[in-house]
Amino acid sequence: MKVSVLGCGRWGSFLAWYNDKIGNDVMSWGMEGEPSYDVLKKTRKNDYVTFPDSIRLTADLEEAVRHAETIIISISAQGLRGFLKRVVKFDLTSKTFVLCMKGIEEPSGKRLTQIAIEEGIDKSSVAVWVGPGHIQSFVAGIPNCMVVDSYNAELTKRLADSFKSDLIRFYYGNDIIGTEVGAAAKNVMGIVAGMLDGMNLSELKGPLMSRGSREVARLTKALGGSEFSAYGLCHLGDYETTLFSKFSHNRMWGEKYAKGEKFDKLAEGVATAGALCALAEKCGVDMPITREVYDMICHNTPPKDALARLFDREAKEEFYL
Repeated sequence: MKVSVLGCGRWGSFLAWYNDKIGNDVMSWGMEGEPSYDVLKKTRKNDYVTFPDSIRLTADLEEAVRHAETIIISISAQGLRGFLKRVVKFDLTSKTFVLCMKGIEEPSGKRLTQIAIEEGIDKSSVAVWVGPGHIQSFVAGIPNCMVVDSYNAELTKRLADSFKSDLIRFYYGNDIIGTEVGAAAKNVMGIVAGMLDGMNLSELKGPLMSRGSREVARLTKALGGSEFSAYGLCHLGDYETTLFSKFSHNRMWGEKYAKGEKFDKLAEGVATAGALCALAEKCGVDMPITREVYDMICHNTPPKDALARLFDREAKEEFYL
């Protein structure tokens, strides 16, 4: 399969490396002048992977689009709409798009596939690739399970079967709304987990996992998806890599915040918290954890105060937490 990976940051570079490893014809695209691309162009390696000679690098977006039958996009979720405005100028006949990032657009509250469709990508040709796993573990040969989902069951199965290997086992998603919402929302929970670590309150991750998945289930159901998706690989199944791993950017952002320090790498949960709050308000869904993260970010609420408000909430039946 001819694959172009658009975006060559840590996850994009891994996706190019992985697709080459499983035998695909891979082209990796990045922007000239961006450090992630310039480092790969000069050295053919970064902190995570080393590119074999079989992976072609380009800064020509049209060339990358023309090369591929399957186009994987791995950039910041908040930059997707603007980026796609450039992509759709080219001939996209018979192209399949796979979105390999997790987020909800702020301030619109749109899921990433909704953005793609609005910008001109055919609904039957767009999919998402989400689920647990860190590059550092994958390149060390540690396997994991992930999910491909789309609006088209045939496309979902074809892509999942094409991408599978001994390193990554893929499951067929069947709830695009739940898959996207769950994948995005787990990053917000990762921020809270990091706050708990930074305040030596890691034991509270148990309640966080229980309550966090429940509020995400409520929102998913209100949006027309299946509430059970929140308990699958897209969300609860991704908690280990997001709430506990030292490699999690969102967990690290929260830990640094709790310690009064800055974290200068991308943590998608920061922008996603606001987008989810807007969605929850629109749907009339209570998401106290997400709301506290958003308020904390917007108003610089001390982490101790934010956590105190969460755990001081009046008692409710456990199922409805």
